[in-house]
Amino acid sequence: MSKGTFYITTPIYYPSDNLHIGHAYTTVAADTMARFKKLTGHDVYFLTGSDEHGQKIERTAKEKGETPIEYVDKIVAGFQNLWDNLDVKYDDFIRTTEDRHKVVVQKFFQQLHEQGDIYKSAYKGLYCTPCETFFTEYQLAEGKCPDCGREVEEIEEESYFFKMSKYADRWLKFVEDNPSFIQPETRRNEMISFVKQGLEDLCVSRTTFDWGIKVPFDPKHVVYVWVDALTNYISALGYDTDNDQLYQKYWPANVHLVGKDIMRFHTIIWPIMLMALKLPLPQKVVGHGWLLLAGGKMSKSKGNVVDPLVLVDKYGVDAVRYYLLRELPFGSDGYYSEEALAKRTNNDLANDYGNLLSRSSSMLVKYQQGELRKPTPEGDLDEELIKLAVETPKIVEQNMSNLQISTAAEAIGKLVGRANKYLEETAPWSLAKDESQAERLNTVLYNVIEVMRFATIMLSPFMPNIAEKVWPQMGIEDKPDLHTWESLQWGQLPEGTVVKKGKVLFPRIDLSEI
Repeated sequence: MSKGTFYITTPIYYPSDNLHIGHAYTTVAADTMARFKKLTGHDVYFLTGSDEHGQKIERTAKEKGETPIEYVDKIVAGFQNLWDNLDVKYDDFIRTTEDRHKVVVQKFFQQLHEQGDIYKSAYKGLYCTPCETFFTEYQLAEGKCPDCGREVEEIEEESYFFKMSKYADRWLKFVEDNPSFIQPETRRNEMISFVKQGLEDLCVSRTTFDWGIKVPFDPKHVVYVWVDALTNYISALGYDTDNDQLYQKYWPANVHLVGKDIMRFHTIIWPIMLMALKLPLPQKVVGHGWLLLAGGKMSKSKGNVVDPLVLVDKYGVDAVRYYLLRELPFGSDGYYSEEALAKRTNNDLANDYGNLLSRSSSMLVKYQQGELRKPTPEGDLDEELIKLAVETPKIVEQNMSNLQISTAAEAIGKLVGRANKYLEETAPWSLAKDESQAERLNTVLYNVIEVMRFATIMLSPFMPNIAEKVWPQMGIEDKPDLHTWESLQWGQLPEGTVVKKGKVLFPRIDLSEI
């Protein structure tokens, strides 16, 4: 039975170069949320894509002797290859160069113009081409772009403007009435402060370059990035077309997941444009922190980016995904290092999760020919373990609903850690030496294998490949009803199930080789 729809999006990425590990975090986090919601009974739609227009693309393509579309086609293919290698299973990949997107953008722009919310004027400002952003003098950092540190150029041109200032009070009231709309709270406070300082009308067209979607009623102008790129969230669903079934079903989005550097565009500009057209606003915009290096933010210009494909090839996709999701606390920055990745893999996946399966299956094979036998009434240690196992899915679901992905992974890890400690406390290797303790041995081994089943189900959205490796070892690969979220009720593993020893799930990494 479906628990309703769930629509989650990532930002659409700019194809100026290949993506790095920081971009990978956003999309892996969104994919994990989508997988989790499907696992827990939701009808999910997951969107990602590429933002392909603008002056920077036009200039770069010209420098390389290519047309803009030739240039972006190759880089976008690299995006899609990266998502494949990270086991990201999106429902749609929207490109802003597609006709289905262009037609919606032009209608969106036309509607705003016809109701008097877009007007023509002249614009003079300081512009950063790499960031596609205008800045005022006081916003600059030592005379340079405050976001990327590059030189800005003064531009004056005829432009169309969106009357954003007209909607400031309505926006403030909406945010006040919907406190969970912008998360985390620190970002919410930043956005409120920004709007209260006074909103200026927004430049929404350009004439100094040609690589973009033409303004329908004035084709010497191209639609600027804020209308073009942000509209992807509804153009992908067929908004205002004859094929709008997805829009009717999934909009408004449940979550726009974005980096903290583009919160202003997603929490102020995009909602105000939707307000102007009387369209429903997304339920939640979540701004996550950055994955930093010791020297600060990753940047292509600094030459310090980390290629996730190299890490996947070296450590495996499940280990890389788990590290990203576990390492970045909700709303805060995290620090990347290959040593941290290796330690997290060793501690959480090799020593705890993988070791729990290896130890329990080895003992079952050694002492009971792999056969699970009926557990007997529990003692205090058993009850403590079972209580934690039963509570953990609720904790995980609550944290995932709040996009506290790292905290959810931590809760699963606590259960696995408790099960390993339980093995030490109950010492099945000693119980096996005493025939009078046979029933006690049955109970201990049953309990740790059942915990393994719980942990594997809960971890499957984080690491999509582990279940297919674990279920055959647990002897339940042909019992899909034991792989579901609904099956997370204690004692579902049937007596007589035959457990086998298998390959090590996560070999330990030699830290001296990093």
